[in-house]
Amino acid sequence: MSEELTVEQVADAMFKMVKDAMGQKKLKPMDLQKAMIEYYGADKCDKKMCKAAIKSLIDSERCVYTYFGGSFIEIPHREGAAND
Repeated sequence: MSEELTVEQVADAMFKMVKDAMGQKKLKPMDLQKAMIEYYGADKCDKKMCKAAIKSLIDSERCVYTYFGGSFIEIPHREGAAND
């Protein structure tokens, strides 16, 4: 597995983790970072790559920051009136 890990691959894994936890647990950026480093290994995935992946998720609007006594990353909520 000498394949180089990309920021997009990390972002996709983070998105899946946030989506799976939706409605059960709110995930902090540090939770995602620790999980990715543990999953991919510290030699392939570092803090800098995790921060870039989180930035990618937020910039692409796949995820949003929410604040309830701390910062969390979640899937954007759709309001009832927004459904066509």
